[in-house]
Amino acid sequence: MAGTAALVSSFMLPNHLAFTGSGTPARSHELQVTWDFSLHQNLLATLRGAYAFTDVLSVAAAQRAYDDIRLWHGYAPTPLRDLWAVTARAGVRRVLYKDEASRFGLDSFKALGGTYAVASLLQTLLHRQLGRRAGMEELASGVHHDLTQDITVVCASDGNHGRAVAAGAKRFGCSSTVFLHERVSRTREQAILNLGGRVVRTPGNYDDSVRAAKHAAAVEGWYLVADTSDDVSDAIPISTMQGYASLVIETLAQLTEAGHSLPTHVFLQGGVGGLAAAVISYLWEKLGPQRVPRFIIVEPRRADCLYQSAVHGRPTPVTGDLDTVMAGLSCGEVSRVAWPIVEAGAEFFMTIEDAAAIECMRLLYLGSAGGGSIIAGESGVAGLAGLLAVANDPTGEAPSCLRLNASSTVLLIGTEGATDRQIYEILVHGAPTAVTGTGKR
Repeated sequence: MAGTAALVSSFMLPNHLAFTGSGTPARSHELQVTWDFSLHQNLLATLRGAYAFTDVLSVAAAQRAYDDIRLWHGYAPTPLRDLWAVTARAGVRRVLYKDEASRFGLDSFKALGGTYAVASLLQTLLHRQLGRRAGMEELASGVHHDLTQDITVVCASDGNHGRAVAAGAKRFGCSSTVFLHERVSRTREQAILNLGGRVVRTPGNYDDSVRAAKHAAAVEGWYLVADTSDDVSDAIPISTMQGYASLVIETLAQLTEAGHSLPTHVFLQGGVGGLAAAVISYLWEKLGPQRVPRFIIVEPRRADCLYQSAVHGRPTPVTGDLDTVMAGLSCGEVSRVAWPIVEAGAEFFMTIEDAAAIECMRLLYLGSAGGGSIIAGESGVAGLAGLLAVANDPTGEAPSCLRLNASSTVLLIGTEGATDRQIYEILVHGAPTAVTGTGKR
């Protein structure tokens, strides 16, 4: 397949993926939906040499973040699950799923990023006043509450990042304000309020809320804790991504402990590109260009800013309402901080339909993927949906292009659990056609 062209395909997943086994729900799940997907090969990444972005993200900085995060109350590595039934269906050697649903009680990998960024910001501000760096345990102890209590951090969010920032503000003793666009659910808003955050609603989509948060920070003298930026040197999104890399450090340790081989393929959710950049950068630098896996970025068809940027060879915004059930991936503009790493490191970009995500949520819930019943949110299953779409391409062109075969080990990042329980129940137990988009809930 030519690197400048996109492959568009449809397929029907056979019914024999279904099973009922010990420790799983009595019902099995049969995937019977035809999914469309688009696949674009990025020729820049085929020329990938030594990692050259240590000024942005590095193994050393990620390790420092991980060492700090391990000191937080409630820290525990999240499980790496073996999806053995998916392995058989996809025709690969192994499919492993890093399940972030239990991360710090916030149901999302974002707890690593937004919370760590708040801590890093406060350490920087305290350094100016104390003349020294306050350690993580010192910061969390509340000993500097008199200095942090008047600080307000602000961000925009589809829900998960805002929840992580509010949790960081609560954990480390400052205030938080989170801008949510009109389509973010009320349940996700309440989760932020429960953590002591203040919520401001904005019209429009996620990118509109990003601009509103940035403006408010400038006017009010607040500190912007964003997971995206137009400034490639912005320290806060960099800190956020360094926090995300903790899950990669955990994953490599778990692979070694279980005796699994390194992944040959990693299917990663899109969004603004922060998670993708964190995972790509760490594995690229740590493993070197000869052992680094193939990275495939997966996005909703209606919110595919990374896909479009790869096709056009430059950051390309996507306009419109970005309406998708994959609420955490409803982003129209790439992070300029993350994009250079993603563009240089990701060999493939693909888009999927909402129906694919809904079916994969059901597949995991009913235990039909192997690994027992797994609670996965609508954005958390994007990688799994992308894998199954590619593996079951009836033309055989997609798996051939990705070199996805019986010797492949695939890593998926299950980025969230049921971050909105009401929406989760509707999607898993209701009719897929009953829910379209993120909705005004």
